[in-house]
Amino acid sequence: MMTRRFHLRDETGRRGEDAAARYLRSKGYRILERNYRNGRGKAVGEVDIVASDDRGIVFVEVKARIADASVEEVFPEEAITPSKLRKLARVAEEYLRERGKRDVSYRFDAVLIVFRVGEKDPNIRHFEGIFI
Repeated sequence: MMTRRFHLRDETGRRGEDAAARYLRSKGYRILERNYRNGRGKAVGEVDIVASDDRGIVFVEVKARIADASVEEVFPEEAITPSKLRKLARVAEEYLRERGKRDVSYRFDAVLIVFRVGEKDPNIRHFEGIFI
């Protein structure tokens, strides 16, 4: 049972990241990397999508959830905790250091996705600059 639940969560996460990447491309973003993990030293964490737009590098946290007809509202953003944001900032610092891009402008965005059972297209919300 536990294995199936984790498998579904992984599958939902992959579907969410795929949908987020398509969405970002449609808005003119260039996807630089997906599922970036720092390469040197202690593993800090992961950034779902590293993209760029005309203003600089964008580190994107993707949160996806599945909702059926019995659930009115689903809030994927509830999973973006202060601890998660701190980890995201550390991973971004590693990315910039490893790539020699410490002087490049960057920000953190969130793409929140809800897949409704029976609906073809997901509901996607994009928040730019989720913290400074």
